[in-house]
Amino acid sequence: MNHPRLVLFSAVLLAFPVGAQVKLTPAAGKVSVEIDGKPFTDFYMSGKAFNAEVTKPYLWPLRAASGTYITRAWPMEDVPEEAAEKKPSRNGPAVMDHQHQRGLWFAHDNVNKLDFWNNEWSYFADLHRKNLGRINLKKTGEVKSGKTQGTIAATFEWTDMERNNALLTESRVMTFYSDPKLRYFDVDITLTALATVTFGDGKDGAFAIRLRPLVQEDKGVSHITNAEGLVGEKQLWGKPSPWCDYSGEIKGEKLGVAILDHPGNPRHPVRWHARAYGLFAANPWGLSVFTNDKSQDGAMTIEPGKSLRYRYRVVIHPGTVKDADIAGLFTKYAAKR
Repeated sequence: MNHPRLVLFSAVLLAFPVGAQVKLTPAAGKVSVEIDGKPFTDFYMSGKAFNAEVTKPYLWPLRAASGTYITRAWPMEDVPEEAAEKKPSRNGPAVMDHQHQRGLWFAHDNVNKLDFWNNEWSYFADLHRKNLGRINLKKTGEVKSGKTQGTIAATFEWTDMERNNALLTESRVMTFYSDPKLRYFDVDITLTALATVTFGDGKDGAFAIRLRPLVQEDKGVSHITNAEGLVGEKQLWGKPSPWCDYSGEIKGEKLGVAILDHPGNPRHPVRWHARAYGLFAANPWGLSVFTNDKSQDGAMTIEPGKSLRYRYRVVIHPGTVKDADIAGLFTKYAAKR
């Protein structure tokens, strides 16, 4: 006779191999990631989270190997540390800037003139903003734990906010790695057009992180650095570079995060929408906005059935960009096929 509890326990053992160092735990609408016995992040994919509709998938929070989190808490949580960042609002309590910037995400502000970046559910339901898109979970693929790495596969559909018109599908695989000093993971995204799709020339895109206020460059203790050695928003904003790093200090702990742009990506090296206020983004579709030259056009069109593939590696590291040897880590990543 089979006992349901024993069957369930056996299924859990199969999902999480004994001794797994990267443990992935699926739940309703999300997958939790644990590395070396410590929580790392949660991947929010669908349904409601923090009393809001998930209108694009995001990872939150992101943590260093020490356990220190590096991403902004709001609007997922209100924490005392961020209270000073809030500003008065017209219709309610004080709020922070850019509510739509949650953890780490991938989106763009102009896809067939729909905005998938500034697409909070409240912007649509309460503020009645038009031409907003949403990225909907279509299916969850393999979620696999392992001793040295674990993977999450999922398929999403990019539609208008009412879900009446599907423009493209997004196939995503994320691979998380075990490491004693680093927290790093790969994001592999394939966008396949269901109709003729144009990614417009806009600054708000595409692979992005919103950082904890203590790490912001405008607080005076942090630095944004690219592969060419340019430092600070004023020097490197909108400039192409194969990688970019945002490093600072949190309560005496020196740490940082780097985004590496895979050499196989369209328009590598990517341009960087990196801001002193804590936004850190790689944008392959901005050109005129970054160069301030309207004669140039960063728009890209793909026909039905055609695909674009984008790969990135995120490295959360102790110390400075030099301490972490981000240049060396990029060389290793670039060799990955």
